[in-house]
Amino acid sequence: MNITDRLSASVAEAVGELYGVQQAAAEVVLQETRKEFRGDYTLVVFPYVKAARKSPEAVAGEIGAAVQARMAEVAAYNVIKGFLNFEIADSYWLGFLKERAMSERFGLKAAAADAVPVVVEYSSPNTNKPLHLGHIRNNLLGWSVSQLLAATGSRVKKVNLVNDRGIHICKSMLAWQRFGHGETPESSGLKGDHLVGNYYVEFDKHYKAQVRQLMEERGLDEETAKREAPLMVEAQQMLKRWEEGDEEVRALWAKMNGWVYAGFDETYARLGVGFDKVYYESQTYLLGKELVQRGLEMGVLFRKEDGSVWCDLTGDGLDQKLLLRKDGTSVYMTQDLGTALLRHRDFGAERLIYVVGNEQDYHFKVLKLILAKLGFGWADKVYHLSYGMVELPSGKMKSREGTVVDADDLIDEMERTAEAMSSEHGKNEELGADEQKHLYHILALGALKYFILKVDPTKNMLFNPAESIDFNGNTGPFIQYTHARIRSIVRKAGQVEDWTLADRQLGEKERAVLKVLHALPATLEAAAAAYSPAMVANYAYDLAKAFNSFYQDTPILREADAQLKAFRVSLCIAVAQALKNTMEILGIEVPEKM
Repeated sequence: MNITDRLSASVAEAVGELYGVQQAAAEVVLQETRKEFRGDYTLVVFPYVKAARKSPEAVAGEIGAAVQARMAEVAAYNVIKGFLNFEIADSYWLGFLKERAMSERFGLKAAAADAVPVVVEYSSPNTNKPLHLGHIRNNLLGWSVSQLLAATGSRVKKVNLVNDRGIHICKSMLAWQRFGHGETPESSGLKGDHLVGNYYVEFDKHYKAQVRQLMEERGLDEETAKREAPLMVEAQQMLKRWEEGDEEVRALWAKMNGWVYAGFDETYARLGVGFDKVYYESQTYLLGKELVQRGLEMGVLFRKEDGSVWCDLTGDGLDQKLLLRKDGTSVYMTQDLGTALLRHRDFGAERLIYVVGNEQDYHFKVLKLILAKLGFGWADKVYHLSYGMVELPSGKMKSREGTVVDADDLIDEMERTAEAMSSEHGKNEELGADEQKHLYHILALGALKYFILKVDPTKNMLFNPAESIDFNGNTGPFIQYTHARIRSIVRKAGQVEDWTLADRQLGEKERAVLKVLHALPATLEAAAAAYSPAMVANYAYDLAKAFNSFYQDTPILREADAQLKAFRVSLCIAVAQALKNTMEILGIEVPEKM
C-alpha cells in the first residue's frame, strides 16, 4: 500500500472515530499540495464540518493530529483555513526509492495465469487504399491501449479486422481492369497499397464524370444519376459475382489484395505495431449471414418486400438498420456480427474493445443492441473506444479525391525532419552512420507517436509535424533526450555503491522527482481505466520536466559526498527506468545515446 492509500485509510478511520462519519478509504479525496504551501498531500475538510459542528480550522487540526498519531510517515501537518496539508517524512521517500522505485518493473503488473483475455481491435484497414494519417492515430492508439492494459495486469490479445471485401474493394478492382493496362507494383515501382489506392481515386474520377454526363444529357437528378452510372452498376455486379464465388473475380481480388497486404506489412513494421490475430471480412461475413437468418427465425429481424433484411430499433430510440441488401449481399454490420461471435468463441474475452473513430458511434450502439436481441449475454462486453478525428493544418482528408496524408510519406517526412533537427542541435556528432540512421528513425517515430498520443483520445486533434519534433517542451524528442542524458550520467558514474541517508534532509527538487515517480502506479491504473495513453504521455513529460529541473540545480557526478552522490545516481537510474517503461507503453523507443 503506497503513502496516499495509507493516508486515505487513516483519514477514513479518523473521521469515523472523531465524528461518526462512515467513509471508505477510496472515497477520501487527496490532492497534491499547492506549491506555495508546505506539504505533500492536501485534504479538504469541508465535507466533515457539518458532522463535527466545529470550524473548518478546528476540524483540520483534529484530523491532522489523529492521522499523525496513526502514521509515523507523517512528519508534520499544517492547516490553512479548511485545507489540511500533510508533510511526508524524508525517510519514507528514501525507503520508497531504495525498496520500490529501483525495480525494473516498478509500476507494472504481470497478468495472472488464469486471466481472461481482453481483446483489442484496431487498424481495420480497407484493401482499396494505403494507410493514412487517420489510420496512424488508430494504430498508435490501439497498440498503446493494448500495452497499457497489459502493463496493469490484463492478458491482452491484439487483433485486426481487414475489410477485404465490399463495394469499395470492387471499385478499385474495376478501375484497374478498365484503366490499369496490366500495371503491377513491380512494373510501376509503387508499393502495392499505393498502387491499388490510385485506382480507387481513378474510379471516383470517372464515376463523377459519368454522373455529370447523365445529369446533363438525360436530365436525371443527382441521386438517380449516381445509382445508374455504368461504373457503379458494374461495381455492384462485381460484388454480387464475388459473393457467388465467380473464379475470375475472386482471382483478381486475391491478386490485388496480395499487393495491398505486402504494402500494409511494410507500414506496420515502420510504425512498430503488430497483431496476435488477423481476421478478414471475407471469412466472417458468412457467419454474419447465418446470424441474420437466425434473427429472422427468432422474429428479431424482418424482411421487406424487396428482399432486404432489417432490424427495427425504433423501440430503442434508434431507427431501422439494414443487415442484408435486396440482392442478398451483406453490409458492414453483417460481418461485424459474425466477427464478434467468432472472437467470443476464440477468446471467451472479458472485454471486446473496438478502437474506431467517433463517426462510428451509432454503428457500435446498433451492434451491441442487435447482439443482445440475438440472445448473446456477452453483448455488454462490447466496448467502443471512440476517438476523435485527426487533421492537418491544411484541413480534412478525403480518400476518394486522393487528398489523404499517406502514412509512409508522413514517416519519411518525419525522418528527414528528425535528421535536420538533430544535426542543428548537434545530437548526432558522436554516432556512427548506422547509429545516426537508427536515431533519426526513433526520434521521428517518437515525435509522431507522442504528439498524437498525448491528446485525449476522445478529442479531435490537429497534427503539426513541425511542432512535434522539438527537443524542448511537451514532445517525444524532449523525453527521449532526457532519457539519453540520464543514461550518460549513469554510465559515467560507474558502479553505484550502497547508500544510507537516514539523517539526510531531501532537497526540494529531489523530493519533487520522487513524488512524480511515486505517482506512476496510480497513474497507470487510472490511464488503463480510462483507456487513455494521454495520461501516460503527460506523466512521462512531468517526470522528465521534474528531472531536468533537479539536474540543472543539483550536482550529481560532481558531488563530493559519496553517499549523496550514490543516492542521486540511484534516483537517475529510477527515473530512466520509469521513462523507458512509460514510453514503451506508448510504443516509443528511448535512446541510450544522443
